Amino acid sequence: MGESHQVHIFFFPFVASGHMIPMIDMAKLFAIRGCKSTLIATPHDKPTFLKSIAKTKDDGFDIDVITVTLPLKEVGLPEDCDNMNKVTTVEVRKQFFRAIKMLDQQLERLIEKLAPDCLIAAKWGIPRLVFHGTSAFSIASMECVRLYEPQKRVSCDSEPFVIPNFPGEITMSRMQLPDVYREETEVTKLLNVMMESEKRSFGVIMNSFYELEPAYVDANSLTWHHQR
Repeated sequence: MGESHQVHIFFFPFVASGHMIPMIDMAKLFAIRGCKSTLIATPHDKPTFLKSIAKTKDDGFDIDVITVTLPLKEVGLPEDCDNMNKVTTVEVRKQFFRAIKMLDQQLERLIEKLAPDCLIAAKWGIPRLVFHGTSAFSIASMECVRLYEPQKRVSCDSEPFVIPNFPGEITMSRMQLPDVYREETEVTKLLNVMMESEKRSFGVIMNSFYELEPAYVDANSLTWHHQR
């Protein structure tokens, strides 16, 4: 009988603390259970990643960090603007998301070199899981707003509307929505591409558990089922 294959998983968190911390924790959990875990970081965040996984590596588990470099200069941003925490304006956010979209070639080279079994990406046909660092309530509510656009049927930013096809008769106003839902921007287009890609994933991991918010976990499942 041949040697068993060690499953190799790429973890590529969005460059913001709310995504990085739980993604690092997941990489550790997979490594402790015998998988090879590889975290993808920017040079700015690599030291933080290495510090966080140091004990796991010292215990002999197979976990590593590799880097990709955001093309900040190409989109007109300074070199130190390499984390979402440093994005302070709507215009900088647009440029920052453009830089993230330009990481394809670097990721492709890493995939060709290291041949992972699982990755958060769609292009290469590798099985993948989508990660959200927020709750089922938040994800389902924003997806219903994105799909049904109730904010476009009110007369002003302060007029309330009920989120359609969403449990609990939750009322919001346009001023409470993130910018990407209030007006069409490049970031809105990127969000739509991401959501379409998410439908083709093997599943979604979120920062919650079923018993905490069962109605909203079910609402997510129903929404994704109807879109497939």
